[in-house]
Amino acid sequence: MTASPGVHAGAAARRRPVQALLAGIGAFIGIAVVGGLAHATALPWLLGSFGASCVLLFGYPDVPFARARNVIGGHVLAATVAVACLHLLGPGWIPMALAAGIAVVLMIASDTTHPPAGSNPLIVFLATPQPDWQFILMPTLIGALTLYLLARVYWRLLGKIR
Repeated sequence: MTASPGVHAGAAARRRPVQALLAGIGAFIGIAVVGGLAHATALPWLLGSFGASCVLLFGYPDVPFARARNVIGGHVLAATVAVACLHLLGPGWIPMALAAGIAVVLMIASDTTHPPAGSNPLIVFLATPQPDWQFILMPTLIGALTLYLLARVYWRLLGKIR
């Protein structure tokens, strides 16, 4: 016996606020941990794009854009392109736009698309002081990896509780 569409839709609608609350709690924990690490170590663990990454990691953990390859690869790839363009072409809105365009092409071509990482070229070009190559490692790689791992642990723990 299958449930009627109305019954199934009602159950999904009741779950939505719970899922939203769990996503918000997860995003809070993710940013709080990474922010706490930044505070404790005086190192730049955070990127503005990590807030948007939390929407995917905690709100939609099963979508392709939330895979490790996408979150970590997309952030690292976009940051690398941005730092390379900044150092090769100098600051300015045209090099910034070129970096964003190249990052999009490469993320799509390499199957590492992570939409929040598309903002990394803007972050790099608008930062003061402008980042050097270290930016790719910290905050980009280490921060993205930390957020990804926190999200996976969070959802595994909730999976065991439910």
